[in-house]
Amino acid sequence: MLITKQVVAEKIAAYLHHEITLAQLVDWAEQALMRDEFAEPDVEALRHVISRLGVADVRAFGLTWEECEQHLQRMGYRARVEVVG
Repeated sequence: MLITKQVVAEKIAAYLHHEITLAQLVDWAEQALMRDEFAEPDVEALRHVISRLGVADVRAFGLTWEECEQHLQRMGYRARVEVVG
């Protein structure tokens, strides 16, 4: 499967919405890097973001909300928080 900015944005969103765990996000990123099937015009941005996601389970790296927001912005998306009662 070709990995596009949309695919990566959906994975980050799934993590932020607690639909997948950090471990699942990291596993997906590691697998994506091994497959190396990135959409051609976005290869540099995709590799950068996915490589960062792939080490997010290492304590020294972690993954903050701000980093997720920056990754999304790098790919042309923006994050929005909605609080509902």
